[in-house]
Amino acid sequence: MKKKCNFLVLLILLVSIALYGCSGEKKTEVKEETPNTDDMVSTEPQTGGSVVVGILQDLDSLDPHKAVAAGTKEVLFNVFEGLVKPDKDGNLVPAVASDYEISPDGLVYTFTLREGIKFHNGEAVTVQDIEYSIKRCAGLLDEKDSSVVVDAALSNIKEVNIKDERTVELVLKEANTELLGYLTVAIIPKDYKEQGTKPVGTGPFRFVSYTPLESMIVEKNPEYYVEGKPYLDKVTFKIVANTDAAFMELQAGSIDIFPYLTDSQAKQLEGTMRIEEGHMNLVQALFLNNKVAPFDNIKVRQALNYAIDKQTILDMVAGGKGSIIGTNMFPAYAKYYLEELNDVYPYDPEKAKALLKEAGLPDGFTFAITVPSNYQYHVDTAQVIVEQLKAVGISATINQVEWATWLSEVYTERKYEATIIGLDARLAPRDAMDRYLSTADNNFVNYSNSEYDATLDKAIRTVDENEKVESYQKLQTLLTEDAASVYIQDPPLLVAVNKKLAGYTFYPVYVQDMSVVYFIK
Repeated sequence: MKKKCNFLVLLILLVSIALYGCSGEKKTEVKEETPNTDDMVSTEPQTGGSVVVGILQDLDSLDPHKAVAAGTKEVLFNVFEGLVKPDKDGNLVPAVASDYEISPDGLVYTFTLREGIKFHNGEAVTVQDIEYSIKRCAGLLDEKDSSVVVDAALSNIKEVNIKDERTVELVLKEANTELLGYLTVAIIPKDYKEQGTKPVGTGPFRFVSYTPLESMIVEKNPEYYVEGKPYLDKVTFKIVANTDAAFMELQAGSIDIFPYLTDSQAKQLEGTMRIEEGHMNLVQALFLNNKVAPFDNIKVRQALNYAIDKQTILDMVAGGKGSIIGTNMFPAYAKYYLEELNDVYPYDPEKAKALLKEAGLPDGFTFAITVPSNYQYHVDTAQVIVEQLKAVGISATINQVEWATWLSEVYTERKYEATIIGLDARLAPRDAMDRYLSTADNNFVNYSNSEYDATLDKAIRTVDENEKVESYQKLQTLLTEDAASVYIQDPPLLVAVNKKLAGYTFYPVYVQDMSVVYFIK
């Protein structure tokens, strides 16, 4: 049986947004949403122009295979492409590859190189470049680079075989029906040595310059394979200290697009900017270090879950917007997402006090919440939580740190008690759950459960979709029952857009696609 783009529709069908579907032999890229026409004379796209996009963190790497932060990946999305890429509906559509096939047993993925595609330096993309890129991300190169992020899913690749000058075959060690969601990893030139300082990809924009803590500038790729895209000539991703600084620049007109507004800021900008509303597709939580006392006690973790009123957080921080969640998965994963887990820990301060007493902490305790200072939304959430915890005798303080410090001390070294952050995920349910594997390098909450590990292994291995759904729902349930952390919400994404612009598009992954943005005539 031959399977092409409809493979994911058959195996990973979603109910609401077709998150893992594919739309057949799709040759065109993302279509723009119909823009809000308030104050617009025309909605017809105009080619050319430049925009400034505000971003909240510095880039942790220009090399896409070394980038860890979601905030870096949302920017590099404009410069790099994988064999496939997501569209606004969650379909994984051909990119560097023009077509692909997946064997019925889920063991062999075959890709056809797009004809005539070039890197930004003018060199033609070859199957050798694909082989190199996939092997690099899968840890299969003879010369290893410890700074390259080797994805656990890609480590399942046994062989990368060049079949001919346009065909590459990936042979897996074990069947995996979710691998396509990981093949958005960037295809880069094999013999290019300056990826970390002068990155070269195949995306709609090519790199111009990067100034640490200031900006990254990209310009239109004149040889992009999608006709008419991008519209803009130049995009500057301007690094701002926090949302307050960005808000001032929006008011001054020095930033055209900013995608991290608080609800109060959005209301103040109504009339001067167009406010687009979507979801971040992130898991925001009060993440708890399960190996640090008292959070190594499940009763204490459960007490925190009962002590926090999630709806009040949404009301106070997001104007009632956003979606409450009860586990490490957000609603966009409609087929897998267990909404009933949202109700496992209703707001119940008395229950929280009782659990603390059972844990030997009748008078409560004190701990610190480490929050990256550049994300005001997380800081505001922390402030609400601090006040709520007082009702059960828990004294929490907020430790605001720079983003680089958060990455090193919290995410990498795990030297913290609790933190508030938003976690993203690829278009594969595994990516939302495998960070809780006991041995996972990115298991920064130090969660450990042998049943969870075994269930995750089963979810990854099976090619039976019903069994896969059942396994992923069990994983969510285990995280909730163990109160691995306090899962709060999939936050709303409130975006300020210059009224002269249109085309801003929301995706079911965390990206800022500037190729679809344009000035109106």
